This record gives sequence, structure tokens and C-alpha cells, in this order.
Amino acid sequence: MNKQLIISNTETFVKSTLENAEGGHDWFHILRVWNNAKLIAKSENVDEFIVELGALLHDIADSKFYNGDETVGPKMARDFLKAQHVDEAVIIHVENIINNISYKGGNFKQTFKSPELDVIQDADRLDAIGAVGIARCFNYGGFKNRQLYNPNIPPNLAMTKEEYKNSKAPTINHFYEKLLLLKDKMNTTTGKKIAEERHQYMETFLQRFYDEWEGES
Repeated sequence: MNKQLIISNTETFVKSTLENAEGGHDWFHILRVWNNAKLIAKSENVDEFIVELGALLHDIADSKFYNGDETVGPKMARDFLKAQHVDEAVIIHVENIINNISYKGGNFKQTFKSPELDVIQDADRLDAIGAVGIARCFNYGGFKNRQLYNPNIPPNLAMTKEEYKNSKAPTINHFYEKLLLLKDKMNTTTGKKIAEERHQYMETFLQRFYDEWEGES
């Protein structure tokens, strides 16, 4: 099994599959997560082949763009990896990563844990916070035609998985319902360190947003 060739083929497959994807979940999102994952993996005891495959394939078919169907992504990953003659144990591991990486609301419980998932999950969550996270958040809000902010619609921190998935709340609410919670959900030392700085940037942004909203600056 030529691992470098498989990684290269996976990169090509993901680029092609996500060619017309929404801007926050496109190839460049995958590339950032892939790079973050490789950076974090340097300080962790992990199988780097699984980390790279999992990072590249983690959003190959995000359920929010497939009517909530969470089976599409793992199946696409399995079919592709089988065609690459990847070992079954690796395919199962990648499927488990795809099934358990997403936030999916505060009440979602992971059914699988591994050091590789920890690394990729941190890499994915880092891309959801900081300057890029803010940009992605508003890009998706615009894609869904959501209000920027409505002071009459408070954040809901007690949503079920289904409520979270179907939420149409203003974009600013998403900071409180997910983005600001991610700093304390990081798994690795490197992930926690990077998340701290990105979290502070979001706090500063929100304060400035409210000041400008109220005409105070």
C-alpha cells in the first residue's frame, strides 16, 4: 500500500468533489484542516496516515448539504478508499472519524474516540474560530439567508441535535451556540493553545460588533 500515492489521490478526489461547494465547506476548508491536523499531529502519538485521510475526507459530504443525511459522507469515503485498496481497519477508522467529528449541538455524544479523531477534531474546530471562523460563519449565514443579528432572538444553549441542525437563528447567535464553546472542547495541548488566541479574537470582534450596532463607535 503506497500511502503517499493514496494521500495524493485522496487530495485529487476531494478537490474534484468539492469544486462547487459552499465557501465555508469547500476545498480550502479541507486544506486548512489538513494543514492544522498535520501541525497538531507532530506533538501527538498518532497514525499520521489515518490523520491525513481523516482530515481530507472529514467533510466530503457534509450532512447539512444533503438534507441532513449523515450516511452520505462515510459511504463516499468508504467507496473511494476501497477503490484505493486501503486496509479495512483504516477504512472503518476513517468512517468513525467522519461520523463523530462534528459538533452537532451541545447534546450530541460521541460514540467513538481515538487519538487521530482528537487531532482532526481540533484541526476542524480551529477552522471554526478566529478570523477564518468569523468569515465562515457569516458566509454560511448569507448562504442560508439568515439575519446578521436580532436582539429579540436570544441564543439557545439547550438545543437538541435536531433543533441545532434545523436552526434558522441569526448568525450572531451561532457564536454563543457553538463557536465560543469550542475553546473548552479542544482535545490536544497544541489545539488548546491555538484556540485560546483565536477565541480572544472572536470576543474582541463581538464587542466591536455590538458597539457599532448600537452606534457607539
